[in-house]
Amino acid sequence: MTPEDAEAILQEYFAPWIQQLGLRVEEVGDRHAIVRLPWSDELAREGGGLCGQAMMAAADTATVLAVSSARGGFVPMTTVQQATTFQRPVVGKDVLLDVRITKLGRTLAFTEITLTAEGSAETAAHATTVYAIMG
Repeated sequence: MTPEDAEAILQEYFAPWIQQLGLRVEEVGDRHAIVRLPWSDELAREGGGLCGQAMMAAADTATVLAVSSARGGFVPMTTVQQATTFQRPVVGKDVLLDVRITKLGRTLAFTEITLTAEGSAETAAHATTVYAIMG
């Protein structure tokens, strides 16, 4: 799967409000994806930091792209569990989401997602997800 294939999945299978996040696929591979969440003042909360809800939605969406890449294309799936820890604020920077599949079974996929502000080596947030694969 190419980044362009993953972008097509974003356009075809996700709700308009997810598309409005402006996510861009930087890279997809056998068991990973890197997705960019562009900075937007509309996604900032009081105090100017990027809101956690936007980061969680981006992590959830990026997981679908990583699992789709590992499966060779989109298959129906749904979130079973997502846990996110926020470690530092992101202000005025794009966020890069690095999704790594830690286990890909026939019916379940497990991932870890590291979110970093562009240009920083420090983790802004860390998430884990479990997905049920239905197709």
